[in-house]
Amino acid sequence: MKAREGDLLETCENLIFDVKGLIHPVDRVIAFVRYFPDGSGRRTRRGRAFEKVYSLSRRYDLLQSRFPQYLLHDPVFDETLCEVPVDRVLKHYKPVENLRRMRSSKSLDFLEAKAVQFAELLKKRANVPWNALGISGSIMIGLHTLESDIDPVVYGSRNCKKVYSALKTMLEMDPGPVRPYTRRDLQALYDFRSKDTQTGFEDFIRTESRKTMQGKFSETDYFVRFVKDWNEIDENYGDVQYENMGDARVEARVIDDSQSIFTPCAYKVENTNSFEGGAAQHVDEITSFRGRFCEQAKEGETVVAVGKVERVMDRRRDHRHYRLLVGGKPSHYLIVKERTLSNQ
Repeated sequence: MKAREGDLLETCENLIFDVKGLIHPVDRVIAFVRYFPDGSGRRTRRGRAFEKVYSLSRRYDLLQSRFPQYLLHDPVFDETLCEVPVDRVLKHYKPVENLRRMRSSKSLDFLEAKAVQFAELLKKRANVPWNALGISGSIMIGLHTLESDIDPVVYGSRNCKKVYSALKTMLEMDPGPVRPYTRRDLQALYDFRSKDTQTGFEDFIRTESRKTMQGKFSETDYFVRFVKDWNEIDENYGDVQYENMGDARVEARVIDDSQSIFTPCAYKVENTNSFEGGAAQHVDEITSFRGRFCEQAKEGETVVAVGKVERVMDRRRDHRHYRLLVGGKPSHYLIVKERTLSNQ
């Protein structure tokens, strides 16, 4: 099964998982549970009620208590992960196919129609092909509400950069169909995210107010996910071994932010100072599989981050280095020091 970031998987128990990254074991897919059947759930599909799980810790707790077969220690990533066996997958949902279906449908609801309009706008302004665009999220599985976000996905580095540039231009237009978040919008976003990522409000505002990949389209929240295409990934599961070295807090200077818009995202860093964690001073990269840490810092800025230090051993090139993986715990964060903030 070729599953990647933005895809959703529905299992035999009607659990719905969102796929993380593009590198997976041959017979399993790394994915986190997102929706589960629940008689008191607030979302319904074909007469059945579902509940949405937001925080990462609650996702793990749900699986541990009710579906422990989806949790296992992955020997390559040296971590307990949510992994879905391929033979348990009832349906594989793909954003590109979902958008194609919606574009040809004559019976879209209000939010679905708005999602198609947004996709049409992105295609026109960025001049990218339809097969580079998809719509993910709750719309894809029929579990959205009128208050749900729109979750476009763009595939391929070249297409991603074109869409990002087009979005940036549109956000600077006033008036226009796309607008950046106001401070009030960011307060609501902070109230939601701070349950799962604990940062100070002013640090949050400083970082999030600069982002292009999130905002409002015709007063509906959007979050655009940028994903590399299959032909841009040269790593197979097991080519690289990751060793968990424990959590650490570091301060470092960003020297390359070219991978910051993609999920997973990465920042090359130097001059790393370690406040906690023995191997942290060797960290030369900060990375995350969570979209909230995309577009977080710019080249030349100094960041402070808490995450898990990993020794990365590339068996293909006999090369090793250390990275800081952010996002696995509520205590993990990545913020820019105010005195180095860029206006770019």
